Amino acid sequence: MPKTVRLVPDFSIENEIANGSQLLIAGVDEVGRGTLAGPVVAAAAILPGPVPVEYSRIVNDSKVLSAAQRQQSFDWLIGWCIGYGVGACTADEIDSIGIIAATRLAMSRAITELDPQPEHLLIDAVELYSVPVPQTSIVKADSRSQSVAAASIIAKVTRDRLMATIFESEYPGYGFAEHKGYGTTMHMAALKELGVSPIHRRSFKPVRDVLGG
Repeated sequence: MPKTVRLVPDFSIENEIANGSQLLIAGVDEVGRGTLAGPVVAAAAILPGPVPVEYSRIVNDSKVLSAAQRQQSFDWLIGWCIGYGVGACTADEIDSIGIIAATRLAMSRAITELDPQPEHLLIDAVELYSVPVPQTSIVKADSRSQSVAAASIIAKVTRDRLMATIFESEYPGYGFAEHKGYGTTMHMAALKELGVSPIHRRSFKPVRDVLGG
């Protein structure tokens, strides 16, 4: 059976797009699209260049890093990058416009928060038709581009903190600090016992099923 080769992000896509210029390229990514509760959160990050070798192991797709590695990377990235922005869409917005449109809106909001504004966008598998900035969409960009990997880490740490602090405090008993809104066995048991909270996505089938029951 062939061995799976894990991609390691680098700066080659950014260099190819810039073509020797000082183009400001923002990596854009989201987290929380598949959760049953809480917002979908996006981040955009502009890096000054390739990640130094001593930090390259912790600037990767946020899903392959441990919580401790993500925190270490986040703390370093927000001080090193040229600029970063975070945007979100609430559960109500997701229910109203759908998760795909909400993901695009969260990304657009993150880009709006950037200072300076980017001259090109490098996005993980999404095209932002409403954003008038040249852009490149690449599948699995968070495992190929350091800029997108940085955005994925910033978005993930921001969302995890929100779920583990604000929402854990406001809606105790669901275990948001542990599962961050994903449909774990623990979460589903709490959902059936406690009912649907204001931050649950009522348009998602597992939540609809609880409402229907």
